[in-house]
Amino acid sequence: MALAEKKGGLLRKSSASKKPLKEKVVLMYDEIFTIDDPSKRNPRFWEELFLMKVNLEYLEGKLEALDGEELMKIKDNINCLFQHCIQALAEEHPIRVVNALQTLCALIRGVHQKNKSTSGFDIINMLMGFDKAELCMKNLMESLDALLCAEGSESLKSLCLKLLLCLVTVTDNISQNTILEYVMINSIFEAILQILSTPLSRREHGYDAVVLLALLVNYRKYESVNPYIVKLSIVDDEATLNGMGLVIAQALSEYNQQYRDKEEEHQTGFFSALTNMVGSMFIADADEKISVQTNEAILLALYEAVHLNRNFITVLAQSHPEIGLMTTPASPVPTTPVTPLGTTPPSSDVMGSTELPLDADVQTSNLLITFLKYSSIVMQDTKDEHRLYSGKLCLIILTCIAEDQYANAFLHDDNMNFRVNLHRMPMRHRKKAADKNLPCRPLVCAVLDLMVEFIVTHMMKEFPMDLYVRCIQIVHKLLCYQKKCRVRLHYTWRELWSALINLLKFLMSNETVLLAKHNIFTLALMVVNLFNMFITYGDTFLPTPSSYDELYYEIIRMHQSFDNLYSMACLQRQHLAAHWQREETESSSVPGLWEQVLRLSTNVGQWKEPASKVTHALVNIRAIINHFNPKIESYAAVNHISQLSEEQVLEVVRSNYDTLTLKLQDGLDQHERYSEQHKEATFFKELVRSISINVRKNLAFNTLSQELLLKEFSTIS
Repeated sequence: MALAEKKGGLLRKSSASKKPLKEKVVLMYDEIFTIDDPSKRNPRFWEELFLMKVNLEYLEGKLEALDGEELMKIKDNINCLFQHCIQALAEEHPIRVVNALQTLCALIRGVHQKNKSTSGFDIINMLMGFDKAELCMKNLMESLDALLCAEGSESLKSLCLKLLLCLVTVTDNISQNTILEYVMINSIFEAILQILSTPLSRREHGYDAVVLLALLVNYRKYESVNPYIVKLSIVDDEATLNGMGLVIAQALSEYNQQYRDKEEEHQTGFFSALTNMVGSMFIADADEKISVQTNEAILLALYEAVHLNRNFITVLAQSHPEIGLMTTPASPVPTTPVTPLGTTPPSSDVMGSTELPLDADVQTSNLLITFLKYSSIVMQDTKDEHRLYSGKLCLIILTCIAEDQYANAFLHDDNMNFRVNLHRMPMRHRKKAADKNLPCRPLVCAVLDLMVEFIVTHMMKEFPMDLYVRCIQIVHKLLCYQKKCRVRLHYTWRELWSALINLLKFLMSNETVLLAKHNIFTLALMVVNLFNMFITYGDTFLPTPSSYDELYYEIIRMHQSFDNLYSMACLQRQHLAAHWQREETESSSVPGLWEQVLRLSTNVGQWKEPASKVTHALVNIRAIINHFNPKIESYAAVNHISQLSEEQVLEVVRSNYDTLTLKLQDGLDQHERYSEQHKEATFFKELVRSISINVRKNLAFNTLSQELLLKEFSTIS
């Protein structure tokens, strides 16, 4: 009852003898929702209105209660209220400004509820009228810009950013929000940069500023020239870029910490006790239930910065103490409700400083390490839609990094070694690696570890083909850089080779199911060409000659997998047709594999061309197998050994390189550059829509109590 009265703006309960009393602001709202101009009865109506504490719930509820026809009848009063709100923003009294900002938020949200099925153009008419829209929005944006850049109240800046976020997300598809045309013309880009470059403002408002910028960059980015894209691409101010990096790092770090806390709680709770009692039977299923809301909004901001601004690449490697391990001074933090899709601002004071003190006893980190840890968590489970979005976006960001020359330089720098503790999916057949045993290595090793981990852990019925393709492409781009610059990386390449071979085995074992949905030959070709890269150019980037020997050992040891792939992809139509006829006369049931291969290899088979490419790509691998296998068998026969050891096989390999003939394959060290507009536009439109909906849903405008505002603005005359 009390809540209902509060929403209705009642000051006391109704009784038989007395009418219920309403707040004065509610009575004034009621006057606005009549056809008459409220200022005719009271010339000071608008001045008095903005001295009253805003009742957001009542104002929004009143708008929602009206149907479209009723709303159109009071359109003039709504337009008048909107214009007076903008005028109040220029007032000297902060209380008026705060109330005007909150009223604008309520108006925009309320009108949006009535215009869900229509375009942003109708919202413009309802809020300010077509004829006055340009001037209104110009004045509004100038006032917001002035408030954001001023040295005044942080509360006002917070409300300004929330109003802008409300304005941007008023429609699900922000590119259909015509109001944003005025935000493009009257840019607040410099104001956002100022927030990010100033320690105090960054700590209080950095998160909202970064999310706002990411959304503005995505307004009609494929249809027209977006000034925010142009301006972001040329930012070169170190303080601003570092500030943006700190905001992103803090948000991702908080996600990582939440996951770590849940993981520890999980391990010390009921499931841990259950595991101790019954063994490891349920450990994978139990650990899969660990879940923390993903953060697509901040990830989108990271992507836009990496993709658009070459200067931001330097921020990825900017060293600072690991955020989760730092002791930070106690200070007030902005109060914003916890929200799903990354709309929660980070709370640490780490964002308050560009230069962070380094402690020899604290693990040094940087934005890239924090991002890799985040990626290792969200990429564990791609069945959930939001995690799938996050996992795909993580791989896209890594793609942009892997093809950047400067990024590769610090990724492969032997003087920049870090201990990166990636999260690994719990699996019954392997033990969890101890954090303390992790070596310090160049950052590219962590990237390769992440790719290997993904390859190993996602071979399942709901096969994430797109993510696998991106994963293999990232590895290929890194190898191209190593070959080009002759970087001899000390990495456990065997783990990668083993993962790739197991992937080929999985594709062949599940070809019938997978081919119904995916062109698995494209992925198989990419995997085979990675091996061809190692075979053709491995002597230029593998760390030692013995590494090259080990490559040949793995190919020979797993030759059956390559033989099976060759059989599946390259048997000619005539041979299969003859085999089919023989099998048909011998048995009425034809093996499924042969039926599938026949269909694939005939002229009418849709996979004939990609299968043929795999056949040609296998030429050197088959040459190695056919060259060394007879020599290994001969060595075993001469020495009367039934099963050779690894060292004995390697001895045969080393002594028979001279007689091996390989073909030079073109284009192995070339790769296609990443292009968002041509290949990823649909994905980003859906992603931005999802973020926009959640930002709008979780915005809170009433987190500032009137008492706090009065205290902050106690100097009002």
